[in-house]
Amino acid sequence: MDIDAWVWWLIGAVGLGIPLVLTAMPEFGMFSVGAVAGAVTAALGFGIVPQVLVFAVVSVALIAVVRPIAARHRDDRPQHASGIDALKGRQAVVLERVDAGGGGRIKLGGEIWSARALDSDQTFEPGVQVDVVDIDGATAVVM
Repeated sequence: MDIDAWVWWLIGAVGLGIPLVLTAMPEFGMFSVGAVAGAVTAALGFGIVPQVLVFAVVSVALIAVVRPIAARHRDDRPQHASGIDALKGRQAVVLERVDAGGGGRIKLGGEIWSARALDSDQTFEPGVQVDVVDIDGATAVVM
């Protein structure tokens, strides 16, 4: 029994798809699509040279076009702040008088934090909303 060339190309496409799933490297998926293009070329009756050329051209074209687009999208994603960085820029409510000397308290994100004013001449009375500009240890720096 003689297997047609297009079947071998499809077997190669599946073989290239396996490392894609195991390693999450999208290049293998692009090579797999190139192998499918080679299978189509073989099914249309073209010889081995056109099949290999179509495989190479489609694979390289996908890598050349898709990778830069994917990299751009990966770099454009907003970075989500976590921990202390997520608290900076948020608003809080003063619970106990806050000045530059410390000792004041604010309610920030449902929790009570010690706080001090950013500028030495600033004072915030209870009930006032303030902006958190930094976290210094366990103390919120507000303005």
